[in-house]
Amino acid sequence: MGEYGRGSNDVNGIVDGRHQMLLSSCDDLEAASAFGWALIARGVSDRKSAFHTPVVATCGLDGGPEVRTVVLRGADLGRWTVRFHTDRRSGKVAALTASPRIAMQFYCARSKVQLRLNGVATLHSDDAIAEIAWRNSRPMSRACYAQIRAPGAVIAEPELGAASDAQGEEFGRANFVAVEVAVQRFEWLYLAFGGHRRAEFRRDDQGVVTGRWLAP
Repeated sequence: MGEYGRGSNDVNGIVDGRHQMLLSSCDDLEAASAFGWALIARGVSDRKSAFHTPVVATCGLDGGPEVRTVVLRGADLGRWTVRFHTDRRSGKVAALTASPRIAMQFYCARSKVQLRLNGVATLHSDDAIAEIAWRNSRPMSRACYAQIRAPGAVIAEPELGAASDAQGEEFGRANFVAVEVAVQRFEWLYLAFGGHRRAEFRRDDQGVVTGRWLAP
């Protein structure tokens, strides 16, 4: 098992040298972890990246699993956190309030890399993290939170408009929640023609990351 210390935010150039980095990560635990996080970092800023829209799994209020696709809004390799946004009135918020354990899955068909993250979610609505995230959101994204009806509300027929003009941005800000996930376990899988590679990484409370190979 390898130990990597507290990590680094320096992932510049890793994804741009995608092919070389992917090849080196096949047999190197630290390279595999760095490449996986570089793909996540690219997913934050690149809307065309497959990692821009991960799948999120939570435990529903009825005890059953619930799966959704979200938009990745932030990632911090040094802290091992990722962030997405949601509406305060949504089912995700109710589910995560009751049980903050969360799982996320990313998959890129081009690189043939799958990442699975497990961690604990923290909901931010009235603090600095939420405020900064709100300010950095695009106007069209902010408008989504100004909808009069809560997500999932039953309506008589599909609505063509946003139904939010009368509410304004202040109403939308009140509904905005930034969900920050503290990743505890990170699994990397590469579907290689010459033989698959699979690895697991864990981060302890002191920020030390350890990794080990798994059978694919």
